[in-house]
Amino acid sequence: MTNPDPKGPDPKGRGGRPSVCFLYIAQTHQILHSLPIAIALAKGWPDIDVQIATTTQEHLDYVRELLETLKVPPIPSRLLPPAWLRSLRLKGASTPPKALMLAANARRLARYDAVVTPERTTALLRKLGVKDTKLVYTQHGAGDRGGPFEPRLKQFDLVMAAGPKQRDRMLDEGWVTPQTCAMVGYPKFDIIDALPGSPLPVFAQAKPLVVYNPHFHPTLGSWPKWGRRILEQFAADDRYNLIFAPHIRVFEGADPRTIEALAPFVGHPRIHLDLGGPAAIDMTYTRAADIYLGDVSSQVYEFLRTPKPCLFLNPSHADWRGDESFHHWLYGPVVDSPEGVIDAVASAQRGHGDYVEAQKRGFAESFDLRETPSSVRAAQAIVDRLPAMKNASR
Repeated sequence: MTNPDPKGPDPKGRGGRPSVCFLYIAQTHQILHSLPIAIALAKGWPDIDVQIATTTQEHLDYVRELLETLKVPPIPSRLLPPAWLRSLRLKGASTPPKALMLAANARRLARYDAVVTPERTTALLRKLGVKDTKLVYTQHGAGDRGGPFEPRLKQFDLVMAAGPKQRDRMLDEGWVTPQTCAMVGYPKFDIIDALPGSPLPVFAQAKPLVVYNPHFHPTLGSWPKWGRRILEQFAADDRYNLIFAPHIRVFEGADPRTIEALAPFVGHPRIHLDLGGPAAIDMTYTRAADIYLGDVSSQVYEFLRTPKPCLFLNPSHADWRGDESFHHWLYGPVVDSPEGVIDAVASAQRGHGDYVEAQKRGFAESFDLRETPSSVRAAQAIVDRLPAMKNASR
């Protein structure tokens, strides 16, 4: 439910209970990484007042839809003010300016005992004078690239790690300490397993299914240099069905000409395009696909929940061997040219046995999964490490 009061509730006004705000100010795909923690915290610790705040109606609607589908007790949820700022978009972004929304709501967010977020811009609250509220960063993926390992992590009171790979790198590089880091597994798996899943595309003929998942990185991502040629090859070759499901940010704010370039592939009997719908973020495609084709997206790890063939694209001709930011390229062949990509996919299928053990090791390093659900472990980490909540009962 939303709060009709535009000034919002007093988070500490509910009988003095500890209060936690789950904040969503970035793209929709991040919601699935922390919402299961909010659900676990609300269900398991009734003495804690759990609330959800978003900066777009689309985010709020998606959260409500998920909560309704899961049939969980309602969690108070609302839009952050002001309305004029919520409608502002810069450079084609799909969300309001994050820094401005944080500045406009800093005093409001400071009333919570903790603010939980799946993105790092929220660290700005420290510079905006929010000192006593605990900041919790859940992460929104378990990839290898070095970008997420950066100084803003030091502003968080608690940083979650999906597995030993993330935890050890953050510790080794000095971004967290053993006291500010908790290895909790991957809460997204909990909510994905509980949801029915989005509808899959229907192809004219049953064929091995490839998911092409380029990242938005300006140089390491394969779409700008190679993407159209790759789609053209799949359109001309009848060996595979293809789902083109780029990272949601690839086409965020794209100019009309970029979208028009996809026109030849719309309605193709062997190609399905999804530029950011629910199925592109809820693992529908990564679970259904037989082969992964991509570059540096962390979604490859979600695909490898079951070991399957992978083929990686290196458009920047990166010197990747021995670089931990490209560790996932050990899970399948890497090609330095888009030409002959269909043959390369077929070769990756035939040679998958050479990579199965590496995939299994990589998955285990990335996700510390245990009998206790990851979302419950993450909720427990919040309760354990934030003093205002230590007296809250489960």
